[in-house]
Amino acid sequence: MINIRKAIASDCPRLLELIQELADYEQASDQVTVTLNHFLASGFGEHPVWWALVADVDGRIEGFALYYIRYSTWKGQRMYLEDLLVTQAMRGKGLGKLLLDQLIVEAKEKGFSGISWQVLDWNEPAINFYKKYPTVFDDEWINCTINF
Repeated sequence: MINIRKAIASDCPRLLELIQELADYEQASDQVTVTLNHFLASGFGEHPVWWALVADVDGRIEGFALYYIRYSTWKGQRMYLEDLLVTQAMRGKGLGKLLLDQLIVEAKEKGFSGISWQVLDWNEPAINFYKKYPTVFDDEWINCTINF
């Protein structure tokens, strides 16, 4: 039984496990430094900055999509999909599609002008998944970051 639902605070330990699984897949295992307390406060504190949907399969979270709101001076509020992950064991069973389809519904209900995200250029399974949607792949912009 698959249930796509909004994440709740008690899901956070499992979400962090899946975030680590994603980092491992992206060959960045040592890059996850967020603590459970910070993660909880950021999603379920007084002023949440992220929201998530989870794919609950028989009572166990096997996938998630975490997003926040970004603002485009040209387009207005947009959903930014930070992470979409389905566990290795559950890939190919439609969970990713269910999550992304529900994100699209949520973005439209909230009046966002669209959804943006990034995908690594070597992640062919993800790229092929996103090609099933009317996705625009932009090779014009360069990602920039300042870390503290």
